[in-house]
Amino acid sequence: MLKAAIMGFGTVGSGVYEILEKNADVVSNNARQPIEVKYILDLRDFPQYPFQEKFVKDFSVIENDPEVAIVAETMGGKGAAYEFTKRCLLAGKHVVTSNKELVATHGAELLKIAKEHNVNYLFEASVGGGIPIIRPMFQCLTANHMTQIAGILNGTTNYILTRMIRAGLPFADALCEAQAKGYAEANPSADIDGLDACRKVCILSSIAYGDHVYPEYVETEGISKITLNDVAYADKADCVVKLLGRTVLNDDGSIYAFVAPHFVSKSSPLASVEDVFNAIMITGDMLGDAMFYGQGAGKLATASAVVADMIDCARHNEKRRNIGWGDGSKKLVRPLDTFESGWYVRLKGKDAAEKLKAAFPDCTLLPSEIGEVACLTGKVSTKDMRAACEQLKNVAGCMRVL
Repeated sequence: MLKAAIMGFGTVGSGVYEILEKNADVVSNNARQPIEVKYILDLRDFPQYPFQEKFVKDFSVIENDPEVAIVAETMGGKGAAYEFTKRCLLAGKHVVTSNKELVATHGAELLKIAKEHNVNYLFEASVGGGIPIIRPMFQCLTANHMTQIAGILNGTTNYILTRMIRAGLPFADALCEAQAKGYAEANPSADIDGLDACRKVCILSSIAYGDHVYPEYVETEGISKITLNDVAYADKADCVVKLLGRTVLNDDGSIYAFVAPHFVSKSSPLASVEDVFNAIMITGDMLGDAMFYGQGAGKLATASAVVADMIDCARHNEKRRNIGWGDGSKKLVRPLDTFESGWYVRLKGKDAAEKLKAAFPDCTLLPSEIGEVACLTGKVSTKDMRAACEQLKNVAGCMRVL
């Protein structure tokens, strides 16, 4: 029997305990031995639970107990979670996590420490919640150069955009509804500003291209500026608006990595991904497109991925999995200035149509609303689009087309 600890008894942490208890037979069978939670670390009290003897408030109890072989970190953030994870690895304990911020920021360092101490640091739940994506990238797709990754990586923003599209709710109302349903936090910045998606792009890019991609190098734009006019123009263009995290491989091995709202063609499988669901499309040079779809968040969906990593650790207790990437010294991310794509542009003013045609001669004008005109351009570099928008002055909306 392997002893385990859970650090953080919030939504995901409590879900991990629930799965280990309710599905103990499945866990034991797949892990080839039972996994028992010996400690639960949290500063709060939980008098409603009958297993009070498992709760501790002092991390050193876990750190110094040689019986504890596996630790599930579900605390979140980069503070105590980073310190405790590092100390667990140094103490020779496997660590699994759902903490995308920690992996995106310190993943290379923590993986290096895990390798040096012959233990595992696994993080399937850090991207896509319950969607299997990390393990397939390390195993099933390794015969491919991954030429592009495009994903709906945040359930909250996808729910908000779905409600704007399906119910005609303005952004502010859709956000309030998401908060009322518990999909969005009281402070929703990490979601609506694209920060959560950015961290997931960093993890996916680090796996795909073998060197750490730090969040500060990933240009990130959220959804708070999107209006119902933008949604309506997308429909006229046979598209829907989605917040995408993307990575594109260049011929020289560098990458473009960014998060931004996009017009997505309704013919794309990504267009039909609605509500809190996530989807990740990976393009391999040999495989072509493969899409991974499912619940990107939620208590048991995310916890199931954490427990799967715990089972993996149990099965590789003596010999660690060969998972890791470089320290970021290759600086893979290229500035977006030279990245070319089609664009949607919305311009206000009586002579908007003439100005758009002058700026983008090959553009296609969309049926317009009173006092404004929108168009779809051909391929234009980011640098040239920014210059054009500066020149046009009254641009009311601008986003990439996929």
